Amino acid sequence: MLYQIYETQRALMSPFAEFASATAKLYEHPLSPFAQLPMAQRVSAGFDLLHRLAKEYEKPPFGITSATVDGVEIAVQEQVAVNKPFCRLLRFKRFTDDARALETMKEQPTVLVVAPLSGHHSTLLRDTVKSLLHDHKVYITDWTDARMVPLTEGAFHLDDYVEYVQEFIRHCGPRVHVISVCQPTVPVLAAVSLMASRGETTPLTMTMMGGPIDARKSPTAVNNLAMNKSHSWFENNVIFRVPANFPGAGRRVYPGFLQHTGFVAMNPDRHLSSHYDYFADLIKGDDGSAESHRQFYDEYNAVLDMPAEYYLDTIKTVFQDFALVNHTWQVKGELVKPQDITGTALLTIEGELDDISGAGQTRAAHDLCTGIPKSRQFHYDVAGAGHYGIFSGRRWREKVYPEVRSFITRFNEAGVAQQDNVTALPKKKRSR
Repeated sequence: MLYQIYETQRALMSPFAEFASATAKLYEHPLSPFAQLPMAQRVSAGFDLLHRLAKEYEKPPFGITSATVDGVEIAVQEQVAVNKPFCRLLRFKRFTDDARALETMKEQPTVLVVAPLSGHHSTLLRDTVKSLLHDHKVYITDWTDARMVPLTEGAFHLDDYVEYVQEFIRHCGPRVHVISVCQPTVPVLAAVSLMASRGETTPLTMTMMGGPIDARKSPTAVNNLAMNKSHSWFENNVIFRVPANFPGAGRRVYPGFLQHTGFVAMNPDRHLSSHYDYFADLIKGDDGSAESHRQFYDEYNAVLDMPAEYYLDTIKTVFQDFALVNHTWQVKGELVKPQDITGTALLTIEGELDDISGAGQTRAAHDLCTGIPKSRQFHYDVAGAGHYGIFSGRRWREKVYPEVRSFITRFNEAGVAQQDNVTALPKKKRSR
C-alpha cells in the first residue's frame, strides 16, 4: 500500500515540479520582464531548488563517448554484451584509426567491473569506468530496476547474482581482471571460489573495494541496522509490491524511494547544507558550483528497486549469519570455499573515513583466501577517503586508480607469461 501512496504523491507533485521549473526560468531569462524585478534572482533560485526537490529522477546515462590512450583521443561506444532479465553486461568498446593507439589497446588488460545492486544505478561508477578506459578494455554490470522486470521472469536471489557474475566472468575470458565495489565483493568472492572449487580458470586478479566481507568488524550504522533487526522485521516493513503502472507489477521489491530515504537519513545535515549552498550559488551566479551540485544529485537521487528475495538473502547471509566468514554459505547446494582460490591475485581497498563499510571489513578477504600466496595479496588504505571517495572523485583518480592500474598490469603480464608456458608444454612433449 505504501508504494501506491508514494506513486500517487509523485503523480500529484509532477505538475508542481514542472511549474517550479518554468517559474525559475521566467525569473531568470534575460529577455523576460520578470527578470528585471527586485529579488528576481532569489525568486528564481528558490523555485529552481523546489523543482529539484520535487522532480522525479530517472536513471542517468553513462555519457562516456571518448577516452585517451597514449595521448590519442579515441571514440567510445556503449554496447550490450550480455542481456539477462535482471542485468545487462555492458562493454565500452573503443575505436580509433591511429595505428599506434590501436596496437596499444589490443594488448591492454580486460577488466570486469561488478557494480553494486544496492539502491543506486551502475552509473554511480561513471568516474571509475572513465579512468579505467585509458588503460583497459572495460565491461560493467548494469543492474535492472526490479520494477521493470515482469513477474514471468521469476524471482532473483543472491544465488542467482552469484551465477550471473560467473557467467559474465566466463564471457570476458580467462585473462579477465575483476573489480567489485561495495556490496558485490561478497558474491564476487563466492563466484570465484566456486569456480576454483570446480577446477575452472579463475580471473587473473580480484580487486575488492569497500565491501562487507566480514560485517562484524567495525560495524557502521548500516551494519547495525541489518544486525539488530530480525529477518522478519525487514520482510514486514521494507518489502512492498510494485504498483500496476510498471512492467513488474506485483513483484515484491525493496523500493528505491525507501532506500533513498535511508541514504539521506544517514547524513541529513550534510544534505541540508548542500541544498542551501546550491541556493546560494544560484544567487551568486556561480554556475560551476551549481552544475556540480546538479550532477551529483542527479546521480544520487536516481534509485532503483531491488528484488525482495535478493535483498532478504543478503541481509541474512551477509549481515546476520555471516555465512561467508563462518564457512557455512552454500550456493545452490555448493559450499563456498575461498581457500580453494590459488591462481588469482588479491587487492583489497578501504577508505579511512568509510561510514558504510567499516575498517577491516574488506581486508578480511585475505584471512579467507588462504590458498593465495602472500606474495599475491595486497591491501591499500586510502587516507582521507569516505565510501564514495575510493571509486569516484579526486582521491580515486589520484590515489586509488594508480594503485589498481599497477596491480592489474603486474599480474596481467605474469598471467600472459604463465599461459604462454602452459601452451608451449604440449609442443615440447610432441617433439620428443
